[in-house]
Amino acid sequence: MPVSRISAEQLIGLARPMSSGLARAGAPALGARLLNVLAHRIPKRRLKADLLFEAAELELSHGLTPRRLKAAYAAELACADQLLKAGDKAAATGSAAKALMLAFHRVPQLDGLTSPLAEDPQGYTAALQRSRVMRALAKPRGRTAPAAPPPEGRPLRLLLVNRANANFLPLITDWYERHPDVEVRTLDLAADPNLAPLAKGLGRMMSRAVGGQAAYGRAAEQALRPHLDWADTVFVDWCSAGAAFLTLVDPGTTRVVVRLHSFEAFSYWPHIMDFSRVDDLLFVGAHVRDLTTASVPRLLAEGAPRLSVIHNAMDLSSYRRPKHPDARFTLGLVGVGQVAKDPRWAVEVLRLLRRHDKRYRLLLVGGGLNTESSPAVRRYHGRLEQDLAKPEVSGVVRRIGQTEDVPAALEEVGTILSTSVRESFHCALVEGAASGAVPVVRDWPFFADGDNGARTLFPQEWVVGTPEEAARRILGVTATEETWLKEGQAAAEHALSAWDWTVVRDDFDRLLLGRHRNQ
Repeated sequence: MPVSRISAEQLIGLARPMSSGLARAGAPALGARLLNVLAHRIPKRRLKADLLFEAAELELSHGLTPRRLKAAYAAELACADQLLKAGDKAAATGSAAKALMLAFHRVPQLDGLTSPLAEDPQGYTAALQRSRVMRALAKPRGRTAPAAPPPEGRPLRLLLVNRANANFLPLITDWYERHPDVEVRTLDLAADPNLAPLAKGLGRMMSRAVGGQAAYGRAAEQALRPHLDWADTVFVDWCSAGAAFLTLVDPGTTRVVVRLHSFEAFSYWPHIMDFSRVDDLLFVGAHVRDLTTASVPRLLAEGAPRLSVIHNAMDLSSYRRPKHPDARFTLGLVGVGQVAKDPRWAVEVLRLLRRHDKRYRLLLVGGGLNTESSPAVRRYHGRLEQDLAKPEVSGVVRRIGQTEDVPAALEEVGTILSTSVRESFHCALVEGAASGAVPVVRDWPFFADGDNGARTLFPQEWVVGTPEEAARRILGVTATEETWLKEGQAAAEHALSAWDWTVVRDDFDRLLLGRHRNQ
């Protein structure tokens, strides 16, 4: 007899405690599978979505990527579409927000060594492209007038915007504050008393985008309008909540430039933004651009913003200092606070090296993993600690934590590592190269199969595919002090000539100060 004939609700009532019991017994995947199997047999859309969502949440709570994650978020989107068809916009956007938060949960997208989005960006986001609610969100609302060209007869008024993260703005800010043809203002949306309460909240931003939340829309307009009326150009760093909030308001003739780093590509924010109100979308790496446009295809459609790639602003000249006498045999990994940095890969390289020469050691610079952020991070942290306790490397890995003087820390490093599974650019690697350390870059797995990635960003000889290849490169370049110094000098010269701020700032000048043509 079909499940629906014998009361699906009663059967679910029996299955839920069974799945919870399996999770408590250490088998969350089995508990989730029970709910997934039941969902497959239930025809009721709302019940099916609830079961799939519950199964996914069960796995996520244990740090696991749900086996049916895509099906779970797609089922919730189907419910959202049904609500929109019935005319309930508020409930529809609430349901769609729930689906997005599941689809872009940090456990599968940010806290692992793989990502379903990176593996198949078009397939993973296909349900978003089909969704009635998401199409309504993506519908261009446009602007009353095109962006005006740079003014004549007075300085360009440049508004630099962030939301609680201005880490990549100091050099840019300083340059344009001293530029005779630019007048600069800075705005932190999280610190401004009028804007801070408004520049957050996925649900209400989505509701506003489809015509709801009128009072919220008026408040956003009132708070942003003085800033937009003053500025000729707005540069928004991070394509996340702040950028999405700003695009709720018609910018008028003010030009809007948004910069996307990396994590935003694995978030829901680009999927809800009105890009018809963005003139230029800036990426720090071509591989991140490729991933983003594959998952947000409207960025390649008519009326989309211009897409540019400009590397991060870095002052590399201060990193060139004399090396410590023992640096030749010291590997360095700077920034180990995310699973994506994969420090276990560095430990494996060290283990392989010490089979040949016991002088090799590893220096880890930066704050450790935040084990409170998710169970997936806790699991990785536990495995890393087990690796570090093994006899082959015990006692030869030094952790110095966060430091304000990275150039000084790099004096001890002879080989700078990039062991990450994903990066947008990896400033720490480039800073290490500028210091004269020999770069060894893992071919970032998230992007290794694409047209762009580590192998197109860096010189070919820097990039390796496996820990074994990394060990061979290190053994070769550190075989003699002369070889090591020569390779380090070449790396420093390349870094300074390609990525120092004295080079990159010309690209920013062309983007922000040059006369652009509306497309």
